[in-house]
Amino acid sequence: MNLPIYQPEASSTTRFLFFTGKGGVGKTSLSCATALKLVEAGKRVLLVSTDPASNLDEVLETKLTNQPTPIAGAPGLEAMNINPVEAAAAYRKRLIGSMRGLLPEAALRSMEEQLSGSCTVEIAAFDEFSGLIGNPEAAKDYDHVVFDTAPTGHTLRLMSLAKAWDQFLDNNTSGTSCLGPLAGLEKQRTIYEATVNTLADASATTLVLVSRPQDAALREAERTAHELRAIGVGNQCLVINGMFETECPEDETAQAMQQRGWSALTTSREFITSMPSFIVPLRPINILGIAGLRLLLSAEGQGKCVKAEEGGWTTPAMESLEALVSSIEKQGNGVIMTMGKGGVGKTTVAAAIAVMLARRGHAVHLSTTDPAAHVAQTLHGKVEGLTLSKIDPASETAAYTAEVVSNQGAQMDAAGRALLEEDLRSPCTEEIAVFRAFAREVGQGTDRFVVLDTAPTGHTLLLLDASEAYQRELERQARSTQPEEVLKLLARLRDPAFTHILLVTLPEATPVHEAAGLQEDLRRAHIEPFAWVINQSLLHCGSCDPLLQCREASEHRYLREVVDKQAKRTAWLPWQPEEPIGPDALARLASSSLHNPATP
Repeated sequence: MNLPIYQPEASSTTRFLFFTGKGGVGKTSLSCATALKLVEAGKRVLLVSTDPASNLDEVLETKLTNQPTPIAGAPGLEAMNINPVEAAAAYRKRLIGSMRGLLPEAALRSMEEQLSGSCTVEIAAFDEFSGLIGNPEAAKDYDHVVFDTAPTGHTLRLMSLAKAWDQFLDNNTSGTSCLGPLAGLEKQRTIYEATVNTLADASATTLVLVSRPQDAALREAERTAHELRAIGVGNQCLVINGMFETECPEDETAQAMQQRGWSALTTSREFITSMPSFIVPLRPINILGIAGLRLLLSAEGQGKCVKAEEGGWTTPAMESLEALVSSIEKQGNGVIMTMGKGGVGKTTVAAAIAVMLARRGHAVHLSTTDPAAHVAQTLHGKVEGLTLSKIDPASETAAYTAEVVSNQGAQMDAAGRALLEEDLRSPCTEEIAVFRAFAREVGQGTDRFVVLDTAPTGHTLLLLDASEAYQRELERQARSTQPEEVLKLLARLRDPAFTHILLVTLPEATPVHEAAGLQEDLRRAHIEPFAWVINQSLLHCGSCDPLLQCREASEHRYLREVVDKQAKRTAWLPWQPEEPIGPDALARLASSSLHNPATP
């Protein structure tokens, strides 16, 4: 399959560009590089991140806020982060502040409680997001607005909110919701409608689906393409990032990496050829700063690579995953959570841990809270003693809604029941339903091991932050009966003898620094990570390919950063010539050690 290299042209680029795809595929790098190409063609560009776990600051090497900030070295380029938490605080202040002095303090406190839920975070971020699209004055000084969107599950919800809230405003007659007074939303209705229309306008908006040359990433891109078309976003193209062709035909690692990429493309041929599709070659360095971004879309080769020095560097002390889990195993039960940036291999690590524990005779339950989960594909077979589940938002919401209507609606008259059903149609209900399911899975760790493959960082933090807001939301809706597992959740997450959190990362700048930020957030919540897992390392791979040698050399500083500065304990997993799919391959991965790092 001969695909052209991605080279955005200012003359054929729509005003609005959205980059989306599975976590870790390179959305931020590609959105930044595209924006840079456009400004170098003489355009004025605003680059916006809507990711709760944005790393736009690091890639652009600029401290960003929720206001446009000029980027040094790129005249005409400005960037900003839509921070959901900050947006929610501003949204609350805007709504409640205008009513101070008009309503009694008790009423204002009630409003603050109503506006404390995770749904408020979603709508507040969307409020800013839609303002840049639906308000003609907001971005009038820019020729293009480029959105570096969040991981796929969040993106789909963010884009679908325009229609969801439009429908909610049409049907709600009570004047209130989980967001407080609907007047605050009604004022934005024209902008929301304009946003929906712009997203569906092929002359104004392009959706860039970003993938890696990997089966899971391409499957996720295809699913995203279908779901976005269903909400009217039909002008799409595909960019496959990180294509690798080796210069060393005798190199097993390089040949395996090349073959894996082309095999994935062959499997997804029908999807790839269904739209304009492009590739971006794998580069030898981490894409950071203006110089790195120019290299990403350069047509002039790989750029300069500084290889490892012969001396002055020693391998840091890192364990096998098997050794790490052996110490957890002594507890006999509890919860193990894999957390980190999207695309770092949390699912693979979670599956490997679950297989290891089950084969040692433990009862194990493996579950995911990731909207883009592919646990079953990774496990690819049954293991005695291991059960598997997925927290599906749609089914959890339906079950939760039916439960509330049955329990509460039975005591209501027709008008009261109608009001209850209206409130349950709000998007906030899904957050509560998924959170209850998460608490339920954690609760199973009292008599077995529960391994949770969690969502990408931003979604995970929103899920954990919902714990206290959840109780306030239940009180607001007069649904005070809470499951025991919800009441005990925070205590269980904070108990280091019960919950073991593994921060999974790649030996690269952005995944390591994002995991470090997650560790700080967890510690502020009085949750201490147990260890870090460095995945897909090329250390000591013995490759003769110059590009892979450069990438191995670039790992050194990040391996040291994790071991010396961040982690109490560190496990190391090598890049595998064959993808670790199936129980036997997962078990071999878990037992990999630095004494024989090339073991498949």
